Amino acid sequence: MCTIKSNTMQEKRNIITRRDFIRNGVRGSCLLALGGVVGLLSSRSRANNTVWQIDPYRCIACGNCATYCVLEVSAVKCVHKFAMCGYCKLCTGYFEPQPNALNTGAENQLCPTGAIKRGFVEDPYYEYIIDEPLCIGCGKCVKGCNAFGNGSLFLQVRHDRCLNCNNCAIATACPSQAFRRVSADQPYLLKGKD
Repeated sequence: MCTIKSNTMQEKRNIITRRDFIRNGVRGSCLLALGGVVGLLSSRSRANNTVWQIDPYRCIACGNCATYCVLEVSAVKCVHKFAMCGYCKLCTGYFEPQPNALNTGAENQLCPTGAIKRGFVEDPYYEYIIDEPLCIGCGKCVKGCNAFGNGSLFLQVRHDRCLNCNNCAIATACPSQAFRRVSADQPYLLKGKD
């Protein structure tokens, strides 16, 4: 009789242990899931507070911005810092390095889509404006301006077009690692003389 009683008590202890094991396992799973949800929400809120942008001092105008963006027409556009511009008659961001003639004919323009508009200011100064809807972000004008000019043309991600992908395809393909996350409060990295 003693043996039967002790076996029954032992079974009860085993049952309680199994119940505790299952109960603790469920609690642990719930805590793990809760931690995962909190981690996901904090990473999303961090991602919502930052956006992709190009560091104009690291960009080498390789042309990947035009071809690697997930959008049909890239969210990367050329911008012009007028305070740095020399308003040159022979702008190397506008004209081919050795144009056939110094006129605004399409055969002499560096931009494949004609996104740069040239306007006369006064002799010998010209103003260059970017028509952003035409710009494909190829960077040819930027490369020309950086090679022979003062670098007043540079590429930037336009956030009204950008999807702010978690893993930007252009950032992955960028050979100079010029793409980085910046605060959404100050989303543009502009060039300056400072």
